[in-house]
Amino acid sequence: MGNKRFMKMLIPDTKIHLWIMTVCISILAYYNLMIGGIGIFVLLYLIYHHWKTQHDRKEMWTKYIESLSSDIDAATKHAILNLPIPLAIVEFDGSIAWYNPKFSEMIDAKDILERNIEDLIPSLKVSNILQDKKDMVTEVTIKDRHYKVLYNIVKIASDCDSRYIIMVYWIDITNFQNLKAKYNEEKPAIALIQVDNYDDVLQNTEEASRPLVIAEIDRRISLWAARMNAVVKKYQKDKYIVFFEHKYLERLESKRFAILDEIREIQGGNEIPITLSIGVGVNGKNPIQLEEFARAGVDLALGRGGDQAVVKKIDTLNFYGGKTKAVEKRNKVKARVIAHALRQLIDQSSKVIIMGHKFPDMDSFGAAIGVYRAVKNRGKDPYIVFDGVNPAIENLYHRIQQHGEYRMIDVEDVPATLDHNALLVVVDTHRPQFTQCPEAISRADKIVLIDHHRRGTEFIENTVLTYLEPYASSTCELVTEILQYMEDKITLEKVEAEALLAGIAVDTKNFSFKTGVRTFEAASLLRRAGADTTSVRQLFQDDLQTFVAKAQVVKNAEDIGRNIAISVCPKGTHNAALVAAQAADELLDIRGITASFVLGIRENGELFISGRSLGDINVQVILEKLGGGGHLTIAGTQLKDVTLEEAKEMLKKAIDEYFEEGDIK
Repeated sequence: MGNKRFMKMLIPDTKIHLWIMTVCISILAYYNLMIGGIGIFVLLYLIYHHWKTQHDRKEMWTKYIESLSSDIDAATKHAILNLPIPLAIVEFDGSIAWYNPKFSEMIDAKDILERNIEDLIPSLKVSNILQDKKDMVTEVTIKDRHYKVLYNIVKIASDCDSRYIIMVYWIDITNFQNLKAKYNEEKPAIALIQVDNYDDVLQNTEEASRPLVIAEIDRRISLWAARMNAVVKKYQKDKYIVFFEHKYLERLESKRFAILDEIREIQGGNEIPITLSIGVGVNGKNPIQLEEFARAGVDLALGRGGDQAVVKKIDTLNFYGGKTKAVEKRNKVKARVIAHALRQLIDQSSKVIIMGHKFPDMDSFGAAIGVYRAVKNRGKDPYIVFDGVNPAIENLYHRIQQHGEYRMIDVEDVPATLDHNALLVVVDTHRPQFTQCPEAISRADKIVLIDHHRRGTEFIENTVLTYLEPYASSTCELVTEILQYMEDKITLEKVEAEALLAGIAVDTKNFSFKTGVRTFEAASLLRRAGADTTSVRQLFQDDLQTFVAKAQVVKNAEDIGRNIAISVCPKGTHNAALVAAQAADELLDIRGITASFVLGIRENGELFISGRSLGDINVQVILEKLGGGGHLTIAGTQLKDVTLEEAKEMLKKAIDEYFEEGDIK
């Protein structure tokens, strides 16, 4: 850089020469006027020659620039007129000011000058172009051809005024879109299939008919796969893996996985209907991730009771089926294994904290009392998380307080009580946000989950032991079985046995719903432990105000058709949650009603819906659309920032969607 400046100083400049000559001539004229006059004449000539040279050079440069600009304008006009892609100039109001022949060929129309471009291409909105300030690119489809639309806004200035126009360029990307669509259609997908009740079906089938039943299951699954040009492999006696292309997924979802119904219809001498759990993994980055998605889907289907398909698309889950009740498992091997594992975890822990769901009911509180006794029998310190008495457990709470000291801790004290060696046992819920202290889920190092609800999308993942059985009538039934196997002889106080029996009774509606052989076995075990059925019945007694409020809700019920009744708890109803649940049960006693929903508002302003069913309608699937969950016959949900009227309309819409999707028996 310094060398260039030095060289520039050495290059002679004409102006400098003229100034030097002027100085020299002035000095010369001072000494000799005649010679000085000649020098002045020569200087004037040189000045004129310098000016003339500069002027001619400037004119030549101007003519060159003007000639170049003319050439560029001509080339630009020629390029625009002969542009190999469609081009249109559009005014701000959408009218076409100019277009080239390629644009006319693209839309297959002539004489389109001054016509509105939105009339010719409805998918292109000029208003969107004017508002879009980011990438200035959009895509449209014209007669089965796909175009990427590039545009820029140009200011046209004239002598009197100026205006703006939109230059719109059309890039044909049809081949790319077709290739993209083909890629998406041919992407691999994996389905994992498991027969839910394989052993139970064969045990209840005559030996001569068993091979026929197994062969019919294989045949129908193979035919289902063949319709998709899929590969199916049976890798265990009751498990299959299917590889198929993504383009068949839409057909499967539109038919809501008809294979579930086809398998259930098998009648080869089997007394029990055969059901499947299907997990489908799609949109994975690689086959390993696809298998992980499918595995998560089938686990979720099993956790929800089976007889359904779960499609996992990265973070999205879609559910299909789930029309039948979960099949009761007669084998108690798992209960015994869980009991022994829980016993070891309790023995290895410094303390045990037991937590149910918010606004606990008899099942949640009774299960907590049962686990409390199990911990106490192992000589460890148990604590029950308790956020206050509510009407559903008021009678039970006062009774256990009269019969002994049970350590209750407030929700605020849970994080401080948890240490690295403490065990957290969650009962009657598997959704972190539904627990009494969600913070404890993230802080606890060891978590045990005991629940009987159908698994939802939100789940406590970091558990060391999970006992989730949707077939069970209640969590109290599961806890009773665990107590049976934890010690050689079950040790229960009378009030604790009655608390567990009350939890079973409330979830089975006094043993009339979702009651299996193991439910009665658990009840008989509790009866032998000292539970008094009359005393249990007294736990469900209501005061006169609650009874009258329940009767009023039943009276105001509305039959919306499809054998469904809906009612609303008036604002300000005392014990609204308890009244709604009991009223929903009472509505099922009305002839012609097979499902009921009751809406209400708790004292803290939280809006809720209680759903009940006789089994023909899956209230769980309906209320899952509103963010809730539960069982086929019992479910609920909570809504925020909506009124009772809005919630009622949302519920009706969810019911309509349920019937449109065909999720009925």
